[in-house]
Parts: sequence; structure tokens; C-alpha cells
Amino acid sequence: MLSRVHSAAIDGAEARILDVEADVSPGLPSFSIVGLPDAAVRESRDRVRAAVRNCGFDFPPRAVTVNLAPADWKKEGSALDLAVAAALLSTAGIFPADGKRRVLVGELALDGALRPIRGALAIAAIAADGRFDELLVPRENAREAAVVGRLAVIGVASLPEAIAHLRGDAPIPPQAVEAGDFAPSRFAEDLADIAGQAVAKRALEIAAAGGHNLLLFGPPGAGKTMLARRLTSILPPWSRDEAIEATRVHSIAGLLPPGRGLLPERPFRSPHHSVSYAGLIGGGTHPRPGEVSLAHRGVLFLDELPEFRRDALEVIRQPLEEKRVTIARACGASVFPADFQLIAAMNPCPCGYLGDPRRPCRCSRYEIDRYRTKLSGPLLDRIDLHVRVPAVPFRDLAALGSSESSAAVRARVVRARARSRTRSTRRILIRCNAEIPASGVRKAARPTDEAIAILEFASRKIGLSARAIHRAIRVGLTIADLAGADRVEAPHAAEAIGYRGLDRAVVDTRVT
Repeated sequence: MLSRVHSAAIDGAEARILDVEADVSPGLPSFSIVGLPDAAVRESRDRVRAAVRNCGFDFPPRAVTVNLAPADWKKEGSALDLAVAAALLSTAGIFPADGKRRVLVGELALDGALRPIRGALAIAAIAADGRFDELLVPRENAREAAVVGRLAVIGVASLPEAIAHLRGDAPIPPQAVEAGDFAPSRFAEDLADIAGQAVAKRALEIAAAGGHNLLLFGPPGAGKTMLARRLTSILPPWSRDEAIEATRVHSIAGLLPPGRGLLPERPFRSPHHSVSYAGLIGGGTHPRPGEVSLAHRGVLFLDELPEFRRDALEVIRQPLEEKRVTIARACGASVFPADFQLIAAMNPCPCGYLGDPRRPCRCSRYEIDRYRTKLSGPLLDRIDLHVRVPAVPFRDLAALGSSESSAAVRARVVRARARSRTRSTRRILIRCNAEIPASGVRKAARPTDEAIAILEFASRKIGLSARAIHRAIRVGLTIADLAGADRVEAPHAAEAIGYRGLDRAVVDTRVT
């Protein structure tokens, strides 16, 4: 007796549909699973056997062979339990074929209950390509999977409930997409909470409007972290497709809480500086997404930037340019999305008080240079804005509440992003100025002769690389968009160059 059902498994950053074939033949009682299963899949034999018996079904006392096809890639995880159990019960005629094309996924408990799985959204996305009519998932994953649309998602709580649905005895209605899954969230942190720091707030607005990477440096307690954490409150509301992309990565990583739909807001990831190479970029025997992928369509905040391992910092240079991460292993390569906005913070020197008029710096020039050289030139080249965040005077702290709100700043950011999108072409979609290719920067910016002269002078005086010049032009274009100008003029170029603070030579401004 042979039966076949469809299931799916996670393979790197994507899901793949597979066939679960069950064969029951005469012979000594046995249960084997073939088709390159990993340890978790092999252990499903015991889970399925116990669940089938505890739910009142007869487990065939014969030679049982389950094949996971195609057999040329390794299957991992526990999401195949439901499909294996259904294939076995189908051989006994427990439920007839009704012509519907279904995908079954879910982990079985020993009593037959279905437990949530990771990657349900990715599985729903691949199952909604038109080949299938229904997707059966654990009830806790139904809301997550339903946001894809184009597919009836059935949330089931147990194996008997799934079998009753398959037999038509107790059909389960498809999971509805809840209105709250696409509702914009309200931010608890507002830019109005920060006193003073007008220059840093202006740089934060430019970074949000143009999608630019930002580095904040200043003494401890100046508000660098507070500023960074409020960036998501002024970024444009994300689209449904962006929300699905980001949520899918979190689902694959197993970080999406059960019963949730889409992520409520753009992700803000802030790993500790002790994070490993693999933790930041992703990796493992079976590659999992790292912090750069978990920040997809959101913000990656690296606090105390020079304290990160040098190899971990250098490895983010590629995703900053290519917006994706490729992790190669002997069994194949996995490509994870990594389109994030980098925000970093650091002290100006090891003690943190270089340039602070209230406390003297105790670092030598050698210590300052050694501290700064932990950040390579190629990495700094990829950060568009280097902004000093000075200590806040008491008179500014006393004026708390007089700052502009995040809602007002976001409105300007949205208008600037709308101007950026008009620069899209048939081949390239431009969502923000940071995405304009180097070959099209001059054409998009159309800098005036005075702006070109300022850029040329800065290139000679500071020694900016070609990449840094292109990034400065993009920043100038964003400043022009915020001002409603049609091209980069001299004031825009001058302000953009002013945000390249760490490209200048270190000036000893210690107070003695």
C-alpha cells in the first residue's frame, strides 16, 4: 500500500515543497525514514508512532518506509511530523482523496497535539504559487501564514482535528487575515524626548530620508543610543511586501512569537559587541540568519562600534553594498536578505571625553589613534554620515519637551522619499537616494558648479575616496530633497561634507 502527501521544509532562507511517500508492506514490524533526514526528522518516527496510537488510530504492524522526495537535499526540523502521520493513515484508507491539493506541516506531541513550527510564513509563500489549494499548519502559526494570501490556510490543533478536516467530517474554515496584521504601530519612543542635539537630530532626519548609514560619536551620556533608537519612529511606514519579507526572516529564525501575524514595525536589532562572526552575519552547519538579516528592512544598531571584533565588522561591508548575505557550505549555499540601515555609535577616544569641555581626556595621541584605527577606512567609506554628539548643556535639558515630534519629522521624510522614487527607471527601483547606483549619481544630483568646487576642495583637503565622494553627493541630494530643491547646490554639498567628521585628521581638543 502506497500513499503520498505534500509537505515543506526550510532550506536556508527559503522553503521547499517535498513529497512524503509512505509504503506499508508485509514483513517484520519496522519504521524507517529515507531521503536525507537529519536527526530531528529521524526522531519523528517515535513521535508519529506514539501520536497515532494515543489518538486512537491503528499503527500498521508491518514494514513501514517513508521517503522524503526529492532525496538529494537534507531535510531538517520537526515540521514534517503531520505529513508523515497523514501519509501513514492514508495507506489504511482513513481519509479518501478528494482532489484538493494540500501542504501539511506541523510538529506532533506524543498525545497528538500540534506544536508551532518555525518558517510557516516562508512555507506559505512557496505554497501560494498556484499549485496548491490549502495549507494545514498548527493553529499558532495560522495567523502568520495567512498574511500571504492566495491560499486557504487551515489552523489545526491536533492530529484528530486534521484528519477530521481531511475526511470532510468537521471542515475547518480558513484563517482570516486580521486587520491588525497590517495596521501601523504607535511608537513608544519619540524624538521629542531628546533635549538639544539639533545637529544630531538633523543628521538623523537626513539618514531616514535618504536611507543613509550613520555613525554617532561623542562622550558617554550625550544621547547617542537614545537618538539611534528613535530612528525607526521617523522612517516611512513600510509596505505590506516589506513587512512580509522581514517577518519571513524572523519566522525562519524561530523568533516570531506564536499566534502573531506580521512584525508590528520595522526591526531594530542591537547586538552586543561580543557577538560572534556567525551571530552577526549568519552561519551554522545548516545556515541560519544572523543579525544583519534579522535587521532586513529595518535598522542594525552597533553600539560601542570599536569594541566589536575586527573580523565581524569587516564582514558587514559586503551586505552594506549588496543587500544580501551568501553563506556557502559543503552542502550548498544559502542567500539571506540583508537590506538594512546601519546606525553605529562610539566614543571619540578610549576614555570617552575627547572634546568634552567639562571633563579632561586622559588618553595619549597614540591611544586615540589606536582606538580610531579599529575602524578600517573601507568600513568608514560605507558610512555616509559621521556626526559628533556633544554633551548636552543643562539649559537644554531644562527645555525638555520643546523638540519637534517624530510625527512631524516623519512627514518630511515621507515627502523626501517620494521625490527619491521619481528617479526610478525601468530597470532599477529607487526607494531612497542611498540606492542610486554610482553610475547614475551625477545625473540624478546635477550638482551646480559651486557644489562641484566644494566637493573637489574636500576631496583634496580631506582625501575622500571615490566611494566617499559618491556617498557625499547622495547625502547632498537628500538634503536638497528635504529643502524641495531640484538639484544639489553649494549649501547642500557643504552640509553633506560637514557630516564626514571621521574622515578629517584627529584634532586634539582636550581640555587641560
